[in-house]
Amino acid sequence: MTQEKFYDLGDHDAVQRHIKIERDRAKTLRKSPWWKTQIQKGLCHFCQQSVGADHLTMDHLVPLARGGKSIRGNIVPACPACNKNKQLDTPVETLLDQIQAKKKDS
Repeated sequence: MTQEKFYDLGDHDAVQRHIKIERDRAKTLRKSPWWKTQIQKGLCHFCQQSVGADHLTMDHLVPLARGGKSIRGNIVPACPACNKNKQLDTPVETLLDQIQAKKKDS
């Protein structure tokens, strides 16, 4: 049985404005030499699978909906599967969930 997560994202309009601004910044970063270097190896940051540069997506470690920014320190290349699985979690929350799942299986 999976546990549903709830995030209080605050004022909906303010969150939507923040997301729009940060997505525009991400579009600019996506065209930058820095991003092209990040995806050059074609490796997903999370699973380390080689998926090719054309298939990598831009993932925000701290999601935009949770106040994350479109800055170099918060953006990594991710395969579509890892990006979808992560959803609104941070990498630390994902690791903690994996640890809890392993404990329950033991």
